[in-house]
Amino acid sequence: MALTSYEWIYGISQVAVLLLSVVAGIISLSLLSSAKKHLYAWRYLLVALTLFALVIILGVLRTFSIYDAGPWTHILTGVILATLIASLITQIEVSKGWLK
Repeated sequence: MALTSYEWIYGISQVAVLLLSVVAGIISLSLLSSAKKHLYAWRYLLVALTLFALVIILGVLRTFSIYDAGPWTHILTGVILATLIASLITQIEVSKGWLK
């Protein structure tokens, strides 16, 4: 069975998304150590970025029928939202001087 040009473009774009999300996850994990020392509120944001990369990877694996993540993509999305809210609250506390 021959693939159409749409399927080729879709597959190539999914592979590109996979590679970029892996790079984003690696960058966020490498920045996490410096965020503990200097950027207090950013550590939650970096955790959210790492989890987002994981969700994207699971989505690509589901697209190519390699692994079906089931409800994990929805659970991880909820955790990402919680870490974004925690990051926002922490940044507000830091900017008001309540947290040092």
